[in-house]
Amino acid sequence: MIKKIKSDILASIKNKKINVFFLFLFLAFIILIFTKLSKTTTNTIVFNIEKINVPQENIIFNDSIALNITLKTHGFKWLSYYFSEPKIIIDFKKDVYKKDSVFIWNKSKAYLENTQFDKKVELLNVSPDVLTFRYGVNMVKKVPVKLNSDIKYNPGFDVSKPYVLIPDSVVVVGPKALVSKVDFIQTEKVLLVNVKKDISETVKLKLPKTNKDLTFSNDKVLLKATVEKFTEGTLKVPVTIINVPNNINLKYFPKEVNVSYYVSLSNFNSISAKDFNVICNYSNAVNNQSILVPELEKFPETAKNVKIKQQRIEFIIIE
Repeated sequence: MIKKIKSDILASIKNKKINVFFLFLFLAFIILIFTKLSKTTTNTIVFNIEKINVPQENIIFNDSIALNITLKTHGFKWLSYYFSEPKIIIDFKKDVYKKDSVFIWNKSKAYLENTQFDKKVELLNVSPDVLTFRYGVNMVKKVPVKLNSDIKYNPGFDVSKPYVLIPDSVVVVGPKALVSKVDFIQTEKVLLVNVKKDISETVKLKLPKTNKDLTFSNDKVLLKATVEKFTEGTLKVPVTIINVPNNINLKYFPKEVNVSYYVSLSNFNSISAKDFNVICNYSNAVNNQSILVPELEKFPETAKNVKIKQQRIEFIIIE
C-alpha cells in the first residue's frame, strides 16, 4: 500500500514537470511571435481594385487590373493584409479622367499613402503607376413598375384611392440591345384576402434572371393603399341629349335616371348629382326606332362601380 502511494506521488511530480515544460515552451513561442510581429519589415503584395461611383452610362470591362504595392510596416499590420483581401478604392468621380476610349488613373504614391493607408504604413513603390480602364457605353432607361395583384377585400371594404408603388419606376442600365427591349417591370404577384385595413407591403420585382448584363436601381418596391369601409349610394341625374339637328325638336322620357355607385363612408356626403353627367347621343339613333341608350360621360373619382339603372330613353320628334 505504501509503495503504491509513493509511486503515485512520483508520477504526479513527473507530470507537473512535463506540464511546466510545455507551459514555458508555449510562452516562449508567444514571446517569439510578438517579437517578430513588432519588427518592421518590407514586402510587396497585390492589391485588387474596387471601383466606386462609376457613371451609369458607362460599363467598365472586367479586365484583370491590380496594383503591386511595396509597403514597410510592422508585422501586426501585415496580418490584416494576409487575413483579408487588400483593396485599393478608385473613385471614378475624382480619381480618374477620360482619354480616348479609356479611363486613366495615375495617382501619386503620396496621394495613396495619405488617402488609403494609415500612418503606421510607409508606401515605397506602386507598380504600375498608371492604370487604364476600358469602358463601353451603357443605355440608361427609366421604366414604370406594374403591379401584379389579386387582392380581395372583406365585405363592405375597398381601396379608396389608387394603389401607390414607391418607387413607381426603376432605372435599367446595360447594353442598348438589351435595355431597349425592357418597357416595364412587373412585381411578383401580390395575394391578399379579407383585407380591411390599410395596405403597406414590400413587394419584390420580377427581374429577368438570364440577363446578367443588366442592372436595376431597385429589386423591390413598397405597395401602399388606403382601405376604408364602403357603402352604396343612388342619385337621380338629369339626362342630356346631344347632337340633335337644329331642325328637329325632341321630347324624351325619362328626363332623369337613377345612378348607383359604391363610395367610402368618408366621401359619401361629398358626392352630389352635379358630379355626374349622363348623355344620349342622337347620332346613335337607329332608323325607325325611338330609343336612345344613356351613357355615363362623367363621374367623381371617389365613386366606384358606377351604373345607370335605366338602359332606355324613349323620345318622339315634334313636328
